[in-house]
Amino acid sequence: MSRIHLHLLSDSTGETLENIAKAAIGAFENVEAVRHFWPMVRSDVHLDRIMEEIAANPGLVLFTLSNHQLRRRLETRCRALGLPHVAALDSVTDALSNILGQETRNRPGRKHILDEAYFARIEAIQFTIAHDDGVGHENWEEADIVLAGVSRASKTPTSIYLANRGYKTANIPLVIQSPPPPALYSLKHPMVVGLTVSPERLVQIRRNRLLSLNQAPETSYVNLDKVQEELAFARRMFADNGWPVIDMTRRSIEEAAAAIINLFNDRVLAEGA
Repeated sequence: MSRIHLHLLSDSTGETLENIAKAAIGAFENVEAVRHFWPMVRSDVHLDRIMEEIAANPGLVLFTLSNHQLRRRLETRCRALGLPHVAALDSVTDALSNILGQETRNRPGRKHILDEAYFARIEAIQFTIAHDDGVGHENWEEADIVLAGVSRASKTPTSIYLANRGYKTANIPLVIQSPPPPALYSLKHPMVVGLTVSPERLVQIRRNRLLSLNQAPETSYVNLDKVQEELAFARRMFADNGWPVIDMTRRSIEEAAAAIINLFNDRVLAEGA
């Protein structure tokens, strides 16, 4: 069994880059690929921090960086470390062939690897839809990720996006008057992530939601004091349980999902260490 570290750097969510890496690895037999996922790389400071991790776990560096200065900096650092580095639109398969010392084998069954990934994604989507908004908590242990947050904190759209990336995701609304089921605090397999948002932004989102439903926009649901109380309740829960927190105030769904996937991958690597 050959073992290789793959470092995937993207200035966006990295979804395309991750799919390319999966497809290329599928062309080889008996390979354990340890993927290090680095999305949203947009500054020299961020890149320098990543390079420290790459130096500690040398391997193949695959990247999609549109900023030419950042790309040159990455290439220079990789050359200094003697590491192979390839833009994702270059021949990824050729680079893997060189570093692994084997040719790809075009034989029946290779496509089956990709088929399995497809069906796993469909299964993740089905699971996520069936476990939206606190439903099916008795099955949460089967999830990869559980998102928790107050109403309108973008739990459902983030869950669906993660499901499309192949992660079984459940989500639960945090309501002061209705505490979560005890199962939430005893989960072993899933990573629980708290979603939060600024009070002012949340009031705006909720008000727009009520207006879209032709409902009165002046209720306790959009009262700033009540909203702050809800958010404080959620933050205390996150802190008491040591759950990572993603602030959705200025993040798109794609950016939030990329950050969550990064946390998930770090957790998997830590557990395997």
